[in-house]
Amino acid sequence: MNALVKTAPGPGNVSLCEVEEPVPAPNQVKLAISACGICGTDLHVLNDLFRNYPPVILGHEFVGRVVEKGSEVTEDFDPDARYAVLGATAVVSDQCRYYLSGDFMLSPGRRGMGHGVNGAFCPYACVRPDQLFRLADGVPELEGALVEPLAVAVHAVQEIACIQPSDTVLVSGPGPIGLLCLLVLVHQGNRTIVAGAGGDAGRLRLAEKLGAARVVDVSKEDLKEVVSEETEGLGVDAVFEVAGVQASATACLETVRPLGSYTQVGHFGREIPLPLDHVAFKQLTLRGSVGYRRESWARTMELLAENIEPSRIVTHRFPLVEWEKGVDLFQKKDAVKVILHPS
Repeated sequence: MNALVKTAPGPGNVSLCEVEEPVPAPNQVKLAISACGICGTDLHVLNDLFRNYPPVILGHEFVGRVVEKGSEVTEDFDPDARYAVLGATAVVSDQCRYYLSGDFMLSPGRRGMGHGVNGAFCPYACVRPDQLFRLADGVPELEGALVEPLAVAVHAVQEIACIQPSDTVLVSGPGPIGLLCLLVLVHQGNRTIVAGAGGDAGRLRLAEKLGAARVVDVSKEDLKEVVSEETEGLGVDAVFEVAGVQASATACLETVRPLGSYTQVGHFGREIPLPLDHVAFKQLTLRGSVGYRRESWARTMELLAENIEPSRIVTHRFPLVEWEKGVDLFQKKDAVKVILHPS
């Protein structure tokens, strides 16, 4: 079968290769994959900025159907059922304190699909049954490929941050995760401002369509002035830094009100200076958010049933053989969410 493989360490070294079709281990099932999303982590693996273990098949945001069971799997599966897959727990220790507490993202020996073990930019993948989350019958199949990134947003907004229904919120960074945070915030009734940079014009237009109360291109408008105008000089109640950019983080610290909350979702990838005196002088609640918990996925499946429709951020779909086109559009910000289909 064709698969998109990180073939060797170092920047690049990603190509479409012919590999053997996987056979499920005794405790696994085999999925026929219908869709898999391109994620920022895939680009980090491509550029060797995220730990990976080549040769390894990329891709971890996917949906599929069970077509085969390992010898030890006793559960019956409806051949028409569609499943989103929690790929982050592909390799975990069931004795790890973080795994036992539900915070498996922090487990030191954990490996996820698409970088630590083979992922889903291919026709078939093998996973354990406990990694499967069945889509409700009325939910379109494409939504299944958005469950993983939506769970990241759910974790940040509903489990990490302290958000009240009346809060006005700033999301800084209108990439896929930022827009999914916006979807969750709008769904729960929060008035939300979305800020982006000069190259984010298309993404900011999409944010407006998704329900943002105000969008701000910081290359054209002063974010502090906009926030002051929108909050009667008080500042926003909560901020989500999702861009992973120093200027964005600084602006978030400057625009959040005293006793507000700051949640770091974006990854900087390097050390940066920040005006952290704001944390002390404003008595801010400062928290980080990475990935999700298993409970985040349960919450996400409930949101899908409530028609939150995360697939609204999908702007492009390509067959797997055109993966380079999708990656190029994503890197240039000409796309928001790109979906690859193996056939």
